[in-house]
Amino acid sequence: MIRHLLLIQFKDNATTEQIDEVEALFRAIPDKVDGVVSTEWGLNDSPEGKNKNFTHAVLMDFADEAGRHNYLPHPEHEALKAVFKPLVEDIIVFDYTVAD
Repeated sequence: MIRHLLLIQFKDNATTEQIDEVEALFRAIPDKVDGVVSTEWGLNDSPEGKNKNFTHAVLMDFADEAGRHNYLPHPEHEALKAVFKPLVEDIIVFDYTVAD
């Protein structure tokens, strides 16, 4: 399994409604893209204050490398990015393979 982690800093002018739309698009991906097993969405609530202005996280699980390769150019991913990218101030994308 491959984990796909996004840490997101939205622009100051991104509205709650726009962010909710992005969340809904991410949550719908497993039903629309073969090889995407699950998607989680979360809001930073750490009391440590070390999030460096990143406020939201997305964690996606791909079944395997083929699932990731299917997702990246997929039309549903492109549609999500069209809504998402204009709202993003900064992002970290980090993938790793889950050890068995």
